[in-house]
Amino acid sequence: MSPEPKDFWDKVAVVLQPLGGLLTALAVATVGVMGSQVLERRQAADTNARLYSELMSRREEAESSLRKDMFVSIIQPFLQPRPGDLDSRVLNLELLAVNFHDSLNLKPLFLDLQRRLATSNDPDRDAYLKRINRVAGEITSKQLFALEGHGQSFRRTLLLDECDRTGRFGVPLDDESIDVEGRRCDVSLRVLDVNRRQQQLRLRLEVKAPETSADRTDTRAVFDVGYFDFPMIDNTRLANGLRCAVTLSAFTAQSADLTTICFPGEYASLKDRPYYDEVIQRLQQATAGGADGAPRD
Repeated sequence: MSPEPKDFWDKVAVVLQPLGGLLTALAVATVGVMGSQVLERRQAADTNARLYSELMSRREEAESSLRKDMFVSIIQPFLQPRPGDLDSRVLNLELLAVNFHDSLNLKPLFLDLQRRLATSNDPDRDAYLKRINRVAGEITSKQLFALEGHGQSFRRTLLLDECDRTGRFGVPLDDESIDVEGRRCDVSLRVLDVNRRQQQLRLRLEVKAPETSADRTDTRAVFDVGYFDFPMIDNTRLANGLRCAVTLSAFTAQSADLTTICFPGEYASLKDRPYYDEVIQRLQQATAGGADGAPRD
């Protein structure tokens, strides 16, 4: 019995069968080459990341060592003072303020030096006072500029004659409604007393959550504010994870200018660690937000 003649598709199959094997081999080779290239790029990226991390770690260690040595050399004159050496004390305080203003509370050193200068007979006393006031103003402005990028601030001017007229009742300043990252609060300030000699104000701060808030917790505090209160260090913790700081930007015989800023607590100073309940609250909010795909605050 003679074989049946092959039709068109049989002839096509005969031609494509070896071609299919060749294409398969080419596809396997191409996938292998591409996979090898992907692995090589990934290994190179991992190597670069490890190298960058190591370089950054060594740089941070070097900077930390330098800052430690600098801090030790600068703080020694304050721990072992020499009588009458006001120029060195002013210079060392300037160095401390410029390099460690975001991690140390320097207000006691400023106040101590201010008291020493007030009772000193040094002919350069007024120049020294201007220097420490100038560096304090520069540090306050620098910290406010950094915090205003993440928070909200407002300014008020107090006429000192009003405090003389009202006496112990104090002078209320205009309220302000603050909104920082979706967290709203109403801030109220009242000036209770004025210390013209030290250029300080005693304030009562009251921060209220909105009436529509489910967890409404108000914050009240009484404190003194002067040129040496820096917002990253001297601030009040609020119940909603924010911080509120009041700074003195100008003090004259007639008036005093105040700047109040509210900002997230994570932008406070390096020494200002969050409380454990704040950490737990943040973790719970992040977990609840992740359940429906939207973070909550």
